[in-house]
Parts: sequence; structure tokens; C-alpha cells
Amino acid sequence: MADALTLADVERIATLAHLELTAEEKTLFARQLTDILAYARQVQSVDTSGVPATAHVHGTGPVERDDEPRGSLPIDDVLANAPDGAPEAGLFRVPRVIG
Repeated sequence: MADALTLADVERIATLAHLELTAEEKTLFARQLTDILAYARQVQSVDTSGVPATAHVHGTGPVERDDEPRGSLPIDDVLANAPDGAPEAGLFRVPRVIG
């Protein structure tokens, strides 16, 4: 298995994702992530030079609705549903998620 992920690689990824993993999970995820990356390399090696580019996976025309401008909810109504709104500023307070 070329370019296998090490336990240190899995630990670094887990730290970035704020995950606490057991030793067994680290071993399992190292194998699974290595297999996923190997499959991605296999897919990348497929010759697609003769395949035309597509903008959408559905070939039968647009499936989305047309954009129609319309008014939004009043700020007071929106903030009434916020667990920690800042009505004086018209904002939501959210927990910090990045270091």
C-alpha cells in the first residue's frame, strides 16, 4: 500500500477536526483513509481527455426553480428565534469555532 497514512497523520487530522479517537479508531481510520486516497488516485488516473465538460450532472434541463426576489423576514422576528441574539446590533451571536 503506497503512501499509507501514519497514526501521526490520523492524530493530526483528528486534532484539526477536534476529535478524540481511541487507539483502535486511529488504526482503523488510518487504513480507511489510506484506501480512500488510493481510490482517489485511481479515479484521477482515468483518461477523460475525450469527455466533454459538463456544468450540471442532470442532462434533462434545469431542475432548480427560477430566482424570484421577495422580502425577507423582519429582523425582530428572526432574532426572536436566536438563542443568543444581539437585537441592538441586529446580529446573532454564535460560538467561536476556529481556534
